[in-house]
Formats: sequence, structure tokens, C-alpha cells
Amino acid sequence: MKSAILLTFLFAIIFIFPKKGIASLDFEDPTFPEFVTSARALAMGNAYICKVDDAWSAFYNPAGLGTVRKPTFHLANIHLEGSSGLAKVLAPGAAYEGFGNFVKSFDAENMRDMLAQNQGELAHSRFNIFPNFTVRGLTLGYFVSQRNRAIINDDVANKFEVLERRDHGPVFSLSGSLFGGVLKLGASAAYIIRRDLDLEFGPSDPVNVSNSDYKNGKSLQVTAGSRLTLPVALLPTFSAVLRNATANDWDGASGPNNGPDIIKQTVDVGFSITPQIGKISRLHMEVNLKDLNNSYDTDVKRRLASGLEIDFRRRLFIRAGYGDGWGSGGLGVRSRTFNLDLTTYAVDRSLDGFREQEDRRWVLSLSSGF
Repeated sequence: MKSAILLTFLFAIIFIFPKKGIASLDFEDPTFPEFVTSARALAMGNAYICKVDDAWSAFYNPAGLGTVRKPTFHLANIHLEGSSGLAKVLAPGAAYEGFGNFVKSFDAENMRDMLAQNQGELAHSRFNIFPNFTVRGLTLGYFVSQRNRAIINDDVANKFEVLERRDHGPVFSLSGSLFGGVLKLGASAAYIIRRDLDLEFGPSDPVNVSNSDYKNGKSLQVTAGSRLTLPVALLPTFSAVLRNATANDWDGASGPNNGPDIIKQTVDVGFSITPQIGKISRLHMEVNLKDLNNSYDTDVKRRLASGLEIDFRRRLFIRAGYGDGWGSGGLGVRSRTFNLDLTTYAVDRSLDGFREQEDRRWVLSLSSGF
């Protein structure tokens, strides 16, 4: 009971702090370091390294593969995401035009046209797909992740800023158990092929993007993870994840600034409890600290994340969380062959502030297979 009280207290702290900083475009790597994100995790504030028990273990904590319940072969793992700012840009036309405009949001020139009447709105869009084969202790798959952000600044300069990142590559992950499953260890290897774009244009400049504007590179990224679950009441669990464990840089880097920014080596740690709250339901509560070694020099308040999930017969899930200073939540439905997740979460748009500027996002995730 004391553990539950302590964890509840951690959920409630650090909501009011001094604000500073200016709006900027970035990919929030210190707080969202995963190459492919899970809608389930985002609904829990992205506090997920203790809970993860599915194919996303390859990106969150490979040790989680040790708790996969049944083999799955998912041909489609689709993640569609847009921000409230993007919704305002897409909304003016008929509803059926929304999907077409969402596709256009991945093109810089189209985005400036759509943002022209919405200066100051940040448009964020993301598309992930992750077909995979997963059994207990192993995942093999291929992922594609595309993220785009754009804004016409509502100031004197009226500059148009655009940010783009495309990652894709194969991923392989293994996990094993010791001491009867009390300790689980795992590692994953993802061969990342990355393309980044970071440009700005004046109000009357043509939006011309050439291949030479992109930063390109390839890197083998190894993630190592551990999970220790004590076989006592509430199932207290301690987890740790080391990202870019082999400290790899980019191979064949090209483009501005000698290719993409280095993926820094970071350590994430987490603690969770999972009390049974009824005959058919359980409550999972988790706290994570991202980038424990502070490789990205980010305020600790932004690197703290917490989340909870209530599941009913492992079929219906209700989630809530807190990450990067803002609340999150979502619903999930799961069956043997189909998963549906609806999620909302938010990030802070400032680089050095806290709860400075909310960027609210909405996620639809669909998985199907057998």
C-alpha cells in the first residue's frame, strides 16, 4: 500500500513551474527517443518501459518480449497522428477532403499553402507502419516512420519553417529470462536509414526543396533493456534501458552539417506496480525518467513521465498519463487478430521552457494480422 501511495504522489507533482523559452521546431528526442512510437504508450505519458509486452518492446524495452503472451504476425501496424494545429488547417473543406489534405501535409509546398491563412499554427503529422512477427522472446520486423512539422510564424518576419524526418529499416530483438522469470534481459538491433530536413523560407521565397537539402545517414542502433519483477503483492517492477548501447555514429553521412544529428547514448529508468483491482480487471501504474544521464541537457521536469492503464479481461483498456508537462489519455480494444487504439497526448513546443506552449496531438492506431 505504501508503494501505491508513493507512486500516486509522483503522478501529482511538478505541474506548476516557472515558464521560459520560445517556440521552436524539434523532434523531442530527450522525451520521445523511440524510432517508432506506440499509441498505447503515448496515452500513458510515454511511461512504458516496465509495461511493454508486445512488438513495441523492440523500441521501448527489449526485455518486454519476455512477457509476450501469444505469437502474432501483424501485416499492418499503422499509426496515424496529427496535431490540433493541423486539424485547424485541414478543417475548412468538406470532411471527405481531410484525408487528402493529411497526405498533403507531408509536402512542404502544400503545407505553406494550407498554413497561409493560419499563421502561428503548428502543423504536426506522423505516419508509422511496423509489420512484424513476434513470439515470446523474439521480434522480427521492418518499420517506416515519417514525421513532418511546419509553421508560418506570426511575427514581423513571417518565416515559413519546415521540419521533416523519415526513418526506416529492419529490426530484430531477442529476450531471455533468469531466476524463473524474475529478471528479464533483452536487446534489439535496428538498422536505421534516416533522412532529415530543417529549412526556413521568407514570406515570398519559393518553396524549393532539393535532394542536397536533406541530411542522410545510416546507423545500426542497439538498444539493451532489463526488467526486474519481484514476486510479491503489487508486482513491483524496476526497468532500465540503454539506447545506442554501442555509441554508433552515422555511416555514409551526407548533406548539411555532415548529415543527421548524432543519436546520443541515453539511459531510461522506470518503476511500476500492478495491483489486481477486481476479478476481471487490473491497474498498472508506472513512472519513468528519460535520459537519466541528461545527454541532451534537458530539464528533469520534462524528462519525467507517468502513466496508468486499467484493463478489463485484457480486451478493453482505459489509459491516462503525464509527459513533457502535459496530460494524455486514451482507449484501447484488443483481440487475437485486431487492435484499435485512440490516444491524445501533448508536448511542449519550447526548447528550454516547461508547460510553455502546448502542442496537442491525436492518434489513431490499427493493427491486424494473425
